[in-house]
Amino acid sequence: MSVDLVLRSRRTVLPDGERPAAVVVGDGRIVAIVDYRDQVPAVVDNDLGDVALLPGLVDTHVHVNEPGRTEWEGFATATLAAAAGGVTTIVDMPLNSLPPTVDPPALAVKRAAADGRCHVDVGFWGGAIPGNRHELPGLYDAGVFGFKAFLADSGVPEFPPLDPAELAAAFAAVPALFVVHAEQPDQLCSATSSTRYADFLASRPPAAEVEAVAAAIAAARATGARMHILHLSAAAAVPLLAAARDHGLPVSAETCPHYLTLTAEEIPDGATEFKCCPPIRGRDNQDALWSALADGTLTCVVSDHSPCLPALKTPDTGDFATAWGGIASVQLGLPAVWTEADRRGFTLSDVVRWMAQAPADLVGLTAKGRLAVGADADLVAFDPTASYHVDPGRLRQRHPVTPYAGRRLTGIVRATWLRGAPVTIDEPRGRLLVRGPDDK
Repeated sequence: MSVDLVLRSRRTVLPDGERPAAVVVGDGRIVAIVDYRDQVPAVVDNDLGDVALLPGLVDTHVHVNEPGRTEWEGFATATLAAAAGGVTTIVDMPLNSLPPTVDPPALAVKRAAADGRCHVDVGFWGGAIPGNRHELPGLYDAGVFGFKAFLADSGVPEFPPLDPAELAAAFAAVPALFVVHAEQPDQLCSATSSTRYADFLASRPPAAEVEAVAAAIAAARATGARMHILHLSAAAAVPLLAAARDHGLPVSAETCPHYLTLTAEEIPDGATEFKCCPPIRGRDNQDALWSALADGTLTCVVSDHSPCLPALKTPDTGDFATAWGGIASVQLGLPAVWTEADRRGFTLSDVVRWMAQAPADLVGLTAKGRLAVGADADLVAFDPTASYHVDPGRLRQRHPVTPYAGRRLTGIVRATWLRGAPVTIDEPRGRLLVRGPDDK
C-alpha cells in the first residue's frame, strides 16, 4: 500500500461518529482509517491534535456567474473562497452566467470558462426554462447533475420561470433530479421603494413558499420525479415536506446558513447586504427550521452563494426594492452553522451530515462528503473552539460584501486538502465533475 499522507486527530468525524483516528491517504484517496496512535509509514504524517478532521464539504448551491457576469464572481475566486471555508466540491447553478446553462452548447461554454481555474472540484446543474424541454435529455447525457427550475421570477430575464404545468412537463421529459426555487408568484407583492426590512419581508410572505412547495410536490407526485426544494426559508412548508416523505415520495429539501443563523429582528433598516430571496425570517421560524433538521425533514445545508457587484446592493440608498437579492457565504457557511449548532446542542457529526454527506448523496457523489475507505481524500482541519470576528477584507470571494461583517463566529478552517494535496492559491487543481451514467 503506497501512502502519501497520514492525518491524525483526536476529533476525527467519521460516518459512525467522532473519535480519535488517523486517515491514511494514497494516490488521492483514503486507503485506510486506523487508530489515532497507529504508526503508518508515510511521506507526510500530520497530527492535528484536538483540531477536528472533517471530510471536505459539498455545496450543491453555488452561483459562480462565469462567463458573462464574471465581474460579479468567477471560478477562481469562488473556488478559493470555497476551499477557505472547508468546501472541496461545489455544483454551479445554471443562471446568472451568460449564456445560462440551458442547452449542451451553453454547458460547453461554461466548462471551458471553468477549465484550469478551479481550486476545488466543480459540477454543474442544467436549467429548465420555458421552451427548452427538448434540450434536457441532451444536457443530462452531457453530465449535468440535474435541473434547476424557478416558479417565480429568477431576477435575470434570460432565465424565466415555469408555471406548475410546465414544471410537471419538464419532470416528465427526463428521469433526472430537479431542484426547485419554490415561491408562488401570485403571493409575492411588488415591493415599493423602502429602506425598511419589514417592508421587504412582508413582500415575500411564508404563504408564497407554502403554495409553491405544494405545487412542486403535486407535480412530483403526478410524474414520479425526484425533486428537491431549494433554500427553504419558511418553516410553515415543513409539514408538507414531512407528509411527502411519509408517503414515500422522492422529495427532499435544503436550507441555508443565513436562515439558520440570522434573524429578521436583527436586520437594520437599509442593510441590503441581508437581502436574499426567499427572505431571512424571524426567530420562531428559525427555531422551527432547526427542528426540521433535527428530525430529518430538511436534509442539507448549503450556501446559495449568490454574489453581485457591490453597487447592485444599493448601499448608497439602502433600498431593499432595488437591491440584488443574494448572499455570498460559501467561505463562512461552516463556522456560521457550527456556531449556532453548537449553541443548540448539535455535534460536528450533525454538521458534517448536513453539509457534506447529504449534499454529496443528493447528487450521487458517493466518493465525496465522507471519511471512508475508497472516498476521495478531500479533508478539512477545522478548529471548533477558536473564535473570531468576520473581517470582510479577508474573504476570498471577489467582492467583500457580507451580512456577517463583524459577527463573532466559532470555528476556523486551518487547512484544506483536495485529493490528499493542500489547496493553494497558485495551483488550481480542481476537476470538472460529471454525473455518472447510472446516477438518477
